[in-house]
Amino acid sequence: MIRYPTGTRGRYCFLLMWGAVFASLPGQTDAQHPIRFEVRVLCVDANEGCDIADIDGDGRLDIVAGRNWYQNDGWVPRPLRLIEDRGGYVRSNGEWAFDVDQDGDPDVLSIDFFDGHLYWYENVGGTDLLQGMLWPKHLLADTGLSANEASFLIDLDRDGTPEWVSDQWVPTNPLVAWRFHRADPTGGKERPPIEMKPYRVGESTGHGFGVGDVNNDGRDDILVGTGWYECPPDRSLESPWKFHPAWNRQAPCPMIVTDVDGDGINDVLMSQAHGFGLYMWRGRGNSEDGEPQFDEVLVDDSFSQAHCLHWADLDGDDQPELITGKRVRAHNGKDPGGMEPPVMKYYVWNKQRQQFSDYLINRGDVGTGLQIRTADLDGDGDVDIVVAGKEGTQILFSRLVQ
Repeated sequence: MIRYPTGTRGRYCFLLMWGAVFASLPGQTDAQHPIRFEVRVLCVDANEGCDIADIDGDGRLDIVAGRNWYQNDGWVPRPLRLIEDRGGYVRSNGEWAFDVDQDGDPDVLSIDFFDGHLYWYENVGGTDLLQGMLWPKHLLADTGLSANEASFLIDLDRDGTPEWVSDQWVPTNPLVAWRFHRADPTGGKERPPIEMKPYRVGESTGHGFGVGDVNNDGRDDILVGTGWYECPPDRSLESPWKFHPAWNRQAPCPMIVTDVDGDGINDVLMSQAHGFGLYMWRGRGNSEDGEPQFDEVLVDDSFSQAHCLHWADLDGDDQPELITGKRVRAHNGKDPGGMEPPVMKYYVWNKQRQQFSDYLINRGDVGTGLQIRTADLDGDGDVDIVVAGKEGTQILFSRLVQ
């Protein structure tokens, strides 16, 4: 159950405005903030997915993003795959670097928004990487689902191997998790080294996806746009996952479940993915019937389309920050605020005031797509950000003063 605050939106904006003023006063917040970020543009196209991995095996982290991969540290685009455009969208709803064939090199998994075929792109390795060879394309599964909002590679059953899940923007589409397993070795050399086996978790999805312990029982549940699936005691995908239709939102991909305020009860970081509003659902424990209870608290409504949320420690204090921004031309600019300038922000939890303080990363040049990635790319000891959206693929190099 979600309890919404009383009073008008303007009243809450007033309180947030004064919260921002107090955050700027000496002694009110950590002196390391705001962190300055330096923008490095890698490519300008409409791709919205990216990942970070050591693609060439030289011990440095590289970037994969759509049609290209980018070698650290010159960041020259090198071909990876061919992707078509359709209706203002590059036909990829995100990507994941993962060693599919277990040869020691990360490959790339990706699926289309509008087509159910899950493919993996085989890392060519060696000199072929540097000479611009395209990566061979292999079919892993035909999911039969063609409303793929965003995709995730995540270990749902905690067996050490991740599953593939594509969130469906059509609520009546089923929630299906696809598990890797070894193919029949007698299938011949042309057969992919592994196959994907489907597990039908439930009959409802909806815009938005997340994984975390919603009801505080020690097991990670699955959140979707229409509610949440309760993880069974054995954490198995073969066991029933009970569905709780607790909300109906155009939620972000992902929603983040974590104990933000340190009270021992998990909270949910939520947004209106195709409108205005970034929220914290503050956990208040379970009701008598075991349903988690939340108070919805507005964090920011100054920009729209916070479609992707990310949780990472930007300042090295072991307390992660919330990173998000405006998805550029989501629904091709038809959403509320869809044609306003791009923006990226991060939010620091203030323990004394028990609320988030927001800090601007960039306005006007950089927004988000479907994925936000973080890692120390330049080896200077702080965390950098990678984003890919319809305004291009960029690295935001942190210039945190240690």
